Amino acid sequence: MLCQQCQKREASVHFTQIINGNKAVMYLCSQCAEKKGHFVISPQLNLGDFLWGFPGLAQSEGFTTVKKPDEVCCDFCGLSIDEFRKTGKLGCGNCYKAFDESLNPILRRLHGGVQHTGKVPKKAAECIREMNELEGLRKQLSEAINNEEYEQAAELRDRIRVLESSDKQCGGAI
Repeated sequence: MLCQQCQKREASVHFTQIINGNKAVMYLCSQCAEKKGHFVISPQLNLGDFLWGFPGLAQSEGFTTVKKPDEVCCDFCGLSIDEFRKTGKLGCGNCYKAFDESLNPILRRLHGGVQHTGKVPKKAAECIREMNELEGLRKQLSEAINNEEYEQAAELRDRIRVLESSDKQCGGAI
């Protein structure tokens, strides 16, 4: 949409004014909006600057200052860390590995961790819980055998068999 004032530039400001119940809407470019004098248009927020300057990131417990290496680039897409800082966007999935030293403190601060856990459909939650339990029991069984704790190993083996028999309820997923 073109600016309603100059009819030359793209409108980037949506201005709504209500006076005595009458609503006036204007779509203006940033230059015309500043000329109107009602408000000053500040530069657009850059996501990269926001992430690198995230409040309290350097002072957070367990974090050191975020390193800003000059020459780090993604081997797959060629994106540099400086380009990421300017745009706030990664080029590919491999960028997470290439920039992990710089990204991990940011991801921990924003998401609480760096490992994606995703969501589990409600219908599959029980099967996934059983799969995780089965995996843990198998590890415990292996340790019990290595430590020559055969009675505990027999109990673990029996619990594993019970879980494996419930395999049919999960459609063979375990």
